[in-house]
Amino acid sequence: MAVSPARAAAFDVLIRVERENAFASEVLHSRHYEKLSLPDHGLATELVMGVLRWRSWLDSVISRHSSLELTKLDLEVLVALRLAVYQMVFLERVPKRAAVHESVELVKRARKRSAVPFANAVLRRLSSAELRPPELTSQPNEPAAVASALAHPLWLVERWAREFGLDTARQICAYDQRTPETAVHVSDPSAIDELTQDGVLLGPGVLLSSARRVLSGRIVASRAFREGRVFIQDEASQLVALLVGRAASILDCCAAPGGKTRLLAERNSEAKILAMELHAHRARLLRERVPVQNVKVVNADICEFPVSQLFERVLVDAPCSGTGTLSHHPEIKWRLKPEDLADLQARQVAILQAAMRHVAPGGMLVYSTCSLEREENEDVVQAALSGQSSFRIASCSGELERLRSEGEVIWPEPASLTCGPFLRTIPGIHACDGFFAAILQRR
Repeated sequence: MAVSPARAAAFDVLIRVERENAFASEVLHSRHYEKLSLPDHGLATELVMGVLRWRSWLDSVISRHSSLELTKLDLEVLVALRLAVYQMVFLERVPKRAAVHESVELVKRARKRSAVPFANAVLRRLSSAELRPPELTSQPNEPAAVASALAHPLWLVERWAREFGLDTARQICAYDQRTPETAVHVSDPSAIDELTQDGVLLGPGVLLSSARRVLSGRIVASRAFREGRVFIQDEASQLVALLVGRAASILDCCAAPGGKTRLLAERNSEAKILAMELHAHRARLLRERVPVQNVKVVNADICEFPVSQLFERVLVDAPCSGTGTLSHHPEIKWRLKPEDLADLQARQVAILQAAMRHVAPGGMLVYSTCSLEREENEDVVQAALSGQSSFRIASCSGELERLRSEGEVIWPEPASLTCGPFLRTIPGIHACDGFFAAILQRR
């Protein structure tokens, strides 16, 4: 019997995520899967993201019912087992027998027939066991219990508990385990009526008046989305772009995939904007996504780019660990290692110092990441400013107050969006991804 299209797609995507370090959301929205029906694509997405969010918890359940250590299993077998357990525990509408049968068929489809009796035996034991999903509202009282109950690496939970306190660390982890609302920015107001006709219902933003939240419907299938008149962007990411403000000349140093660049161009229609991207394929994608007259896209490394022009505003949205985006990209938490942070920091300091050379006197630079880690945020800013007298840290509170007075920021407690002079959003505390931003003012 053939495996259903949704489960086959979910299985293949999970294998790519594990083997190729691919990002699940990018693969799911690639052309390869665009022909899936709306229900099948929805189920495939639910299965992929669910398995990635709960991977360690699923593995602990499987290991208690397996005669073999999980490290000895072929990846295809383990992924099939994870898919079955996720469906049995988290998807009430899926009969257990269907979850068992199709996962066994996936093992066969992967040409692992010698493992079929083992997989069948494990799944039948699991199907007769009393399994309940973890409680997101539970209150574990130590990092190890939080990591176990909410499926996060212990080292991440421990560092968040040290930095933010255990209660906040627990809220971050619980937020990461929920399917996040999709936030969008609508460039063309007329697109809202079109989206309604396409079955996409939008609600208001939570942080920003100009943002929208998708209440129902598949926005990526809409014409407005395909034509680039509405784009998916977390509200905290939109807020970082708005911090840059208005200017006649703007440099966006790490511009792809282009969400912030689009907002900068929209809010500064008369400005000259230079959008820079290191990787050629991402620069090509940037040109497609930001086809705006006043934006020039260049494929270049800011660390090697000659200082031939100074800019009133510079945005450095640095490549980072992405630990503030785990609700959207759960695979990150299983790939990232503590030692990766030092490598990322060295690159971030080099990028920031290079970008500072392009700021005009009296100009402003915004440094941002979607990371929760101090090494990538405050420590990078302090390292870049060490021995540097021509820049000072300006408080983000002033820019947030400006945006509030203009009606842009609608979050009821704007002060909670800052930590000292910096912008900081925290998943679970704020209804968005975790972002950090610092404003550097050139004297």
